[in-house]
Amino acid sequence: MKWTNDRSDNVDDRRGLGGGGMAVGGGLGTIIIAAIVFFLGGDPSAILSSGGGSTQQTEQRELSKEELNVRSFIQMITKENEQTWTEIFAENNMQYKPAKVVLFESATSSGCGTAQAAMGPFYCPADQSVYMDMSFFKELQTKFGAKVTEFTIAYVMAHEMGHHVQNLLGVLNETHNARQSGRYSESELNKISVATELQADFYAGLWARYSNERESFLEPGDLESAVEAAEAVGDDNIQKRSQGYVNQESFTHGSSAQRKEWFMKGYNSGDIKQGNTFQQLR
Repeated sequence: MKWTNDRSDNVDDRRGLGGGGMAVGGGLGTIIIAAIVFFLGGDPSAILSSGGGSTQQTEQRELSKEELNVRSFIQMITKENEQTWTEIFAENNMQYKPAKVVLFESATSSGCGTAQAAMGPFYCPADQSVYMDMSFFKELQTKFGAKVTEFTIAYVMAHEMGHHVQNLLGVLNETHNARQSGRYSESELNKISVATELQADFYAGLWARYSNERESFLEPGDLESAVEAAEAVGDDNIQKRSQGYVNQESFTHGSSAQRKEWFMKGYNSGDIKQGNTFQQLR
């Protein structure tokens, strides 16, 4: 993808900072946990605040040229999200409030508890921030079979920003209340979770459409790389790779085909009103 000259001030880069950190253990358990919570929607506090690591001291270090370049890229994508969603909200007589993006390595604190690299990128509604450890993208490529490009990273960020949009619109509050109500079975709650994730994919596609119309930053292969990433984190692909079989009843994020479908629907329609993934639940 082509880079723009836009940069956001709403990026908090905590990489290279000294102080206490959380050492996260490896092994199959960590891989399975990471698979379950990839692209986590709603309130991840219960998972993030759970233990499993020991505190250690880390020395402060200077960021490499490559890491500084990554920061600049994240600042650019953050700004493109801010501009696009400000525009879409204004078209619907609403005011957009930007989210913050936190870059970290290994572990950091968040409004939802301790953020750990094994969790993958996630959105925390409590502090309206997206948390990203860039090592996730190596996992995405090596363990889940997606070819990682710059637009892959842009798609992941746009998906998490989609959760922020859901938070601003009250969707995450409704899904949280549904989970706390005790009125729904586990199967029904899984379907609500799937609808939440697919809507975030729709919003990511919508963002790509609006932003490209403004900036013309898409290059050949960019959309394909986003779709490949969406398919890689489909529940069926993750389950096949982590446990060897697929259990559709336990889907919480949607199948590879569904994730591709809703991302492309957002991109092709360019209409936020067509993103009601919850309609099938009624």
